[in-house]
Amino acid sequence: MQEPSILLLPGRGNANPEHWLSHWEASDPQMQRVWQREWQTPQCADWVHTLVAVLAQRQTPAVLVAHSVAVALVNHLVAAWPRYHPDRPLPVRGALLVAPSDVESPTWPPGPLGFAPMPMQRLPFPTLVVASTNDPRVTLERAQVFATAWGARLEVAGALGHLNADSGLGPWPQGRQWLEELLAAEVVGN
Repeated sequence: MQEPSILLLPGRGNANPEHWLSHWEASDPQMQRVWQREWQTPQCADWVHTLVAVLAQRQTPAVLVAHSVAVALVNHLVAAWPRYHPDRPLPVRGALLVAPSDVESPTWPPGPLGFAPMPMQRLPFPTLVVASTNDPRVTLERAQVFATAWGARLEVAGALGHLNADSGLGPWPQGRQWLEELLAAEVVGN
């Protein structure tokens, strides 16, 4: 059996069965959730270590699909990878980053540790950022700043809150369409 080509990275609290990430995982054997040891009070270093271990075992590069604070995880992974594997390129061929939490905002909830400051380096793979116009975790303006810094295309999903289970997206066909665009390497900017 071919290994999953898409790694799903839920944010704080994991993704409940109504979350679009869970719908995607249940409907596609090429998608695999990366399980973290601690979901409620995550520590960035632990999450990075877990993701590095998963990626290091892969034979082929993956596409990352991250939600919320896991968007920061992807950016911290890029910065940390050379310390773990200085002679091996990062095995990631693209990323769909959904509802990035502004980990530097004074209104960011307590609990997750070490995710701030948000890395602002250009990502070395095609990247698409999806943001909502009324996300309580990031303003649309800040999401644009992130997308620009990361060399990503920004897509605005509309007024859908934090793009989570509470948003009522179900299997979120529009998100799957953006993922398909990314997989087809139609993302511009990288």
